[in-house]
Amino acid sequence: MVKLNKIYTRTGDDGTTGLVDGSRLPKHAARMEAIGAVDEANSAIGLAICALGEGAAARNLTRIQNDLFDLGADLATPGEDFTPGEMTLRIVEAQVDWLERAIDAVNLALQPLTSFILPGGSEGAARVHVARAAVRRAERCATALAETEPTNPAALSYLNRLSDYLFVLARALNENGARDVLWVPGQSRQAE
Repeated sequence: MVKLNKIYTRTGDDGTTGLVDGSRLPKHAARMEAIGAVDEANSAIGLAICALGEGAAARNLTRIQNDLFDLGADLATPGEDFTPGEMTLRIVEAQVDWLERAIDAVNLALQPLTSFILPGGSEGAARVHVARAAVRRAERCATALAETEPTNPAALSYLNRLSDYLFVLARALNENGARDVLWVPGQSRQAE
């Protein structure tokens, strides 16, 4: 369990931040961009939970928030060994597999898509779409990091599946797709 007695340390006043292995990076480094984007996605999911109240969707999102903290710790641990250890927290395939099962379970009840959908419908669905967009940004940051530094492939897969899960969850929150707002291509091209 993490114990935080003091919130400010002043160690980042020079524009750097510490990683799990004790090394320091500039706060604008690609690794820190990815960690920050994951944190933003986690915050957006927290806001979505506030709109959902009690229930399976909120419980699943809370589980995902915990996974995203794991993912942040994974990204904050540089190196090429992606095996979880006593002092090393890594995303594992079981977490990706859980998301895939969750996607499949939610998708069973959804009406088939006949068009792309606009983010919206219900408040809960709209907030989940905001979280989905934040997860997509986190995925872009993480894949950019992976181009230059070793990055856990399971962490990248997790982010990819998570955006899919949030998409189907938003549709489920829109009465299984009945309240989805459909995109009408070129709708505003005609002068009124």
